[in-house]
Amino acid sequence: MAGHSHWAGIKHKKGRQDNLRSKIFSKISREITVAAKLGSKDPDTNHRLRAAIESAKEANMPKDNINRAIRKSETNKNENFENLRYEGFGPKNIALIIEALTDNKNRTATKIRTALQKFGGNLGSSGSTTHFFDNCGIIQISKKNISDEYALDFAAKAGARDCLSYKDFHEIITNKGDFYRVKIEAEKLIKDITYSDIEWRPKSSISLKNGEKKEIESMLELLEDNDDIQKIFHNCKFF
Repeated sequence: MAGHSHWAGIKHKKGRQDNLRSKIFSKISREITVAAKLGSKDPDTNHRLRAAIESAKEANMPKDNINRAIRKSETNKNENFENLRYEGFGPKNIALIIEALTDNKNRTATKIRTALQKFGGNLGSSGSTTHFFDNCGIIQISKKNISDEYALDFAAKAGARDCLSYKDFHEIITNKGDFYRVKIEAEKLIKDITYSDIEWRPKSSISLKNGEKKEIESMLELLEDNDDIQKIFHNCKFF
């Protein structure tokens, strides 16, 4: 489990694939519906909708489900969802940023607070954990046809902050405000973009001992089971 959480990372947990698949589809469908409701139904002119559809494709969500979620934006006009960010602490004092999409912020806050308290954590005030993180754009590109040198050169010319190469992919890191511009440039030149999003990356990570991992994994699973929660970011290192 990485120090950040996105659809590609969540969907491969052991023993819970079917349930997680349903949960992920439900959360992405909600994001697609809200994005289509608040803006254009055309993903080429609606960045938020485009990002949600890309997340759906990364999670292997069927096209029919995507289209159904877009159509739902026309039929459920009385539903009003808010994007909210919650900050708090978990076991071993790890810092958490939780992004939610909810039609009832009191319900969502109560469920998050209860989940954290169950594991000895607590819900913090606004700004209590964001200083532990860097809000930045992430673009991951398959290494299949892209050399380290080409990826680094592209990142530098595009005005990205950094480019890191791992075993299977290159990761381009941008300032939050430059994310969509760099992503559009990457899409013109590079076809193998496997993941892209704006994330909260920890400035430093807390290393966990073997006996400490299970408790934190259990807390994260409980939070992920909450339909209102879209993304969870933390500053602990599992490996």
